[in-house]
Amino acid sequence: MTDDPTDHVPLGPVPSSRGGERLLDLVKVQARLREPDGCPWDREQTHRTLARHLLEETHELLAAIDADDDGAVRDELGDLLLQVTFHAQIAADDGRWDIDDVADGLIRKLIHRHPHVFGDVDVAGSDEVLVNWEKLKAEEDGGRTGVDEGIPASLPALARAAKVQRRAAGWGFEWRSIPSAIGALREELDELEHATSTDGAEGEVGDVLFATVAVARKLGVDPESALRRTIAGFAGRYERFVVLAAERGVDVETAPEDELRALFREAR
Repeated sequence: MTDDPTDHVPLGPVPSSRGGERLLDLVKVQARLREPDGCPWDREQTHRTLARHLLEETHELLAAIDADDDGAVRDELGDLLLQVTFHAQIAADDGRWDIDDVADGLIRKLIHRHPHVFGDVDVAGSDEVLVNWEKLKAEEDGGRTGVDEGIPASLPALARAAKVQRRAAGWGFEWRSIPSAIGALREELDELEHATSTDGAEGEVGDVLFATVAVARKLGVDPESALRRTIAGFAGRYERFVVLAAERGVDVETAPEDELRALFREAR
């Protein structure tokens, strides 16, 4: 990594409505809350006690993004930023590191992992950027480890699969084209169709999901976001389906499958 990342920081004013001054004010407010005569609750918090709030705020931000609610996205980003400044202040109070150390490490990482911007590397597109990111990350970590090492097991499975596949791609293994990824998915679907036991079916379902994530990656689609959107769409469509069924006197528990499918298609 660059010894002095400030060599690559763009010159000129901070491209923000107030030149970043409110970010500095936020750090001051957070420090004040943690002072001896500050807020008792804020002073009692630790990295561990704040962990659940970080998870909650992240999911609330995702919900705002999925809802395409611009104002809510802004507000939820603020709540998430609070978690960053809060954790940094806890460490600063212990004399370990502070928010500037967090920013310094991030600046160094961004500069090192964007040699196509701050260096002389050429890339063909965003997919190649992500592949190079994993290569550079492996160099920073001292070389390759397990393809899933360091990727939290607590991540949603689809997100974890995408991250594992992205790392493998950075190390040279991935489907080279969309048709080849779709072909692999078809193969897994065929194997699922011929599964003869519950244990076998579970493994084949996992293979189908993993192959689906690979197709999503080649299409530039985030599988976790795609599934969330589909679930929301299904829920709305199902409610319309229930209304239609009631209006036409259709018993959804006893009606033929073809009739139910036709009614569900109509509920789009």
